[in-house]
Amino acid sequence: YSRVLQVFEPNEFDIMLLMPVARLQLDECDDTGAYYYLSFKRNPKEKYLLKFLDEDGKLSAFKMLQALREIIKQEVKNIKDVEVTVKRRKAGSPAITLQIKNPPAEISVDIILTLEVQQSWPPSTQDGLKIEQWLGRKVRTEFRNRSVYLVAKQNKKEKVPRGNTWRLSFSHIEKDMLNNHGSSKTCCESDGPKCCRKGCLKLLKYLLEQLKMQYTKQLDKFCSYHVKTAFFHSCVMWPKDTDWQLGDLEHCFQKYLGYFLDCLQKSQLPHFFIPQYNLLSPEDKASNYFLSKLLNYELNNRFPIFQE
Repeated sequence: YSRVLQVFEPNEFDIMLLMPVARLQLDECDDTGAYYYLSFKRNPKEKYLLKFLDEDGKLSAFKMLQALREIIKQEVKNIKDVEVTVKRRKAGSPAITLQIKNPPAEISVDIILTLEVQQSWPPSTQDGLKIEQWLGRKVRTEFRNRSVYLVAKQNKKEKVPRGNTWRLSFSHIEKDMLNNHGSSKTCCESDGPKCCRKGCLKLLKYLLEQLKMQYTKQLDKFCSYHVKTAFFHSCVMWPKDTDWQLGDLEHCFQKYLGYFLDCLQKSQLPHFFIPQYNLLSPEDKASNYFLSKLLNYELNNRFPIFQE
C-alpha cells in the first residue's frame, strides 16, 4: 500500500475562476436538487452579466463559457516561454482545459467558471452535510454560512440541451473537510496523531484510475467524485480518529472499499450535500455491477493492480 501511495505525480490541476454575484434567483430544473436555472431577481449590480441572458432571461452558462474561452485564447497567445494550448471544447464540460507542454511532464489545467453567490444554500441541501458526529455542529453551521458556488454544467437529463443549466458545487467545503479531517482538531498536524483517512482516499482514487485505463468504455460513468463522496460518507460512519489509525491503513481501506461496494451493489450513493441526488442511478445498474465485480476481484486477490 505504501508503495502505491508514493506513485502520485499530479499532472492535472483544477482552478476555479470565481465570479462574485450578489443575488440570484435559483430554480431547480430537475429532481436532483443539484441543477438550476439562474436569473436575476431585480436589476443586478452586475450589469456586465446582462448580455449573457438567453431569450427567457436565464443566465446562459454556454454563452459565458464561450466568452471566457475567447479571452483565454487571446491571453495564451501572449505566453512566450512555455507552450500552452487551449484544448478543444468537450461537450457539456464546465471546464476550459489548458495543455501546458513543458519538460519534465505535460500538465493539464482545467479552468472552471464558478459563480460565487452570497445567499443561503438552496433547500435541497437542508439535510445534507451530516458531519455533526464527525466534525461537529459548529463546523457544519460555519460551512453552511458560506457562499453558494455554481459551476457552468450541462444537465444531461435535459431533452434539448440549451446550455443554460448550472450545478451546485461544494469543492471549497470538500477541500476544507479534507484538510481538517479529524474529529480532534490536531489530527495529522505536525505535533498531532496521524491518521490514514487521506491515504485511503488516494488508494481508492488510484484503483479506480487504473481500472478506468483498462476498461475505459465500461467505466466511463465513474469518476473520482464517486470515490470522494463515498469517502465523506465513510468519515461520518466511522467518525473517530481512532477508527482511522495510521497503522491500520490496510484494514481501514478495506472497510471503506466495502462501503463503496455496498453502494454499487444497491446502485445507491447519495450526494454528500444533496441527499436526494443519487450519484449511482439504477439505470446504470449494469456498469455499477461491472465495477463492483472488478473491485471484488481486487479485494479478494490482495489487489494485483497495486503490484503492477
